[in-house]
Amino acid sequence: MRTHRVRIIGGAWRSRLISFPSRKDLRPTPDRVRETLFNWLGQDLAGKRCLDLFAGSGALGFEAASRGARDVVMVERDPVTFRALQESSALLGATTVELKRSDALEFLRGDRSRYDVIFLDPPFTARYWPRLLPLLPGHMSPGALVYCESAERPGLPAGWEIWKQGRAGQVRYQLLKRPKHEQQGDIPGNL
Repeated sequence: MRTHRVRIIGGAWRSRLISFPSRKDLRPTPDRVRETLFNWLGQDLAGKRCLDLFAGSGALGFEAASRGARDVVMVERDPVTFRALQESSALLGATTVELKRSDALEFLRGDRSRYDVIFLDPPFTARYWPRLLPLLPGHMSPGALVYCESAERPGLPAGWEIWKQGRAGQVRYQLLKRPKHEQQGDIPGNL
């Protein structure tokens, strides 16, 4: 099976290569888009808990870990792609990365953790958005941000707002947040 490589662009593992298999619908986030995303996030993710829900090549999750994230949970259901993530994690010595082999929706239904940054880069041909976004609020720390990458901007249900957005070729990407009054634990009117 043919393998591909992507370069980590910042942090402790800057310029290190990670390998991933040739799989249908697997396309790593382009360098230019990752550079913009991590500029938006502030480059240093020290102390942040991150979830890479459709890990694929691992470009987003390993990039977050390279930039100091306290914990990075990477979820991937494809067994071949998951093995490549395990190999990359071992080569990098990624002790803050936890790999989970699971379907993204099943993982969300069973996970009780909260995250500061959630990366969503599902296969462009899949119709995940209407099912994903309603499941996320219970997994978000106060002030959490959600990165979305898609061929088309997903329709956002009430309670979400686009904080930043961009486009690179056929890739649309947004950083979403919830208004303060919509965040978990923030109940309007209570002192």
